Amino acid sequence: MHVLIVHCRVKPEHVAAFRAATLENARASLQEPGVARFDFLQQTDDPTRFVLFEVYRNADAPAQHKATAHYQKWVEVTAPMFAEPRTRALYTEVFWSG
Repeated sequence: MHVLIVHCRVKPEHVAAFRAATLENARASLQEPGVARFDFLQQTDDPTRFVLFEVYRNADAPAQHKATAHYQKWVEVTAPMFAEPRTRALYTEVFWSG
């Protein structure tokens, strides 16, 4: 498995719109054959902070995900919502309990 963890901080006035756009992207992402899991988390003590926890079945799947229409739409719609650039890191599994 290949895990991508993305950290996002959005402007307070965009929290609801960001949630809606990202839920749409997450649901569509789960339909991709290369996506094993796509979790969307919101920080409890700072609702402007979010984490995307994406699990891919193979090394090519993240790039395939970025080529989808729903991801491209998400990028376009959410770009002006960010308070700072999102950060991301790709991991490989060492131990997986799921």
